[in-house]
Amino acid sequence: MPDSYGPPPKRVVYDFQVLASGKWRTTIDITAPNDSVRHMMVEYRPDGTFAPGGGDTSEADSAAIMVPTPNVLVMNLAKNKRLGSVRVYTVSADGKEMIESAAAINPLGEPFVRNFHYKRVP
Repeated sequence: MPDSYGPPPKRVVYDFQVLASGKWRTTIDITAPNDSVRHMMVEYRPDGTFAPGGGDTSEADSAAIMVPTPNVLVMNLAKNKRLGSVRVYTVSADGKEMIESAAAINPLGEPFVRNFHYKRVP
């Protein structure tokens, strides 16, 4: 992570679940170095339509999510009805790794894209 993000989290856990009636639920738990946990979740249809978020909304309070292929998820995050960031999650063929590519605007108004690499926990 860039230095401007502060110390990296101890752990980040993503959970993607398929629910009944075509809905999905994504939960994200980020454990900070001091062991505090930010918990975020959203229930949605993976068709690119609006869905309100829940839990910690400091970064985003709603999302639109699409799954164009089985190993790719595209997430558009908003806060107060303004674009927050766009995330693309790609899972490796063996399902053991995931890359998150996040596009946003920095405080100077400059666009950027960053990548994070995750490994599946047993």
